Amino acid sequence: MPRPAPGTPLAFRWRKWDGSPHWEHEVVYLGSDEHGEWVGQRIGSRAFRPGRNVILSAASVMLLPHDRRDWVLTLNDAPDLTRVYIDVAWDVRWPQDGLPTAIDMDLDVVRRLDARGVYIDDEDEWAEHAQLFGYPADVMAELEATAADLHRRVLAREKPFDDETADRWLGVLSDLD
Repeated sequence: MPRPAPGTPLAFRWRKWDGSPHWEHEVVYLGSDEHGEWVGQRIGSRAFRPGRNVILSAASVMLLPHDRRDWVLTLNDAPDLTRVYIDVAWDVRWPQDGLPTAIDMDLDVVRRLDARGVYIDDEDEWAEHAQLFGYPADVMAELEATAADLHRRVLAREKPFDDETADRWLGVLSDLD
């Protein structure tokens, strides 16, 4: 499927299970590799959702995997202490005629560069939203297994969750500037 030229500005739109808007990220298309499609967020880019607006103080790159529709990886540059942030998601897609989108499912896998290390985050929000939005039991079981597998893979620093992959794609983003 055709993609824009590297450096093309885009929006990555998240929504919640009920279809309500969630985060939107100002990104640029970077390219693809064996893992999937990569977009980048430059310093000064916006990430916003209803009631919150963030101006990025560190660059980051995001991966939409070719073979999965249940997570999106974000790799952050210094000085951010969160190196790896994986949104466990649903229906991650990049329609041929549109922009990348996904449903945020609350669970996150995080690798920080401080004492917190690697952990699964927002399990309380996951439980709360499961009741609020009525997540189906089979979807919950699948995504809990996905989060556990991602946690294992991040601990092991498997590609694409490793520093080499992060540095490569952050370099591609930097070279566009």
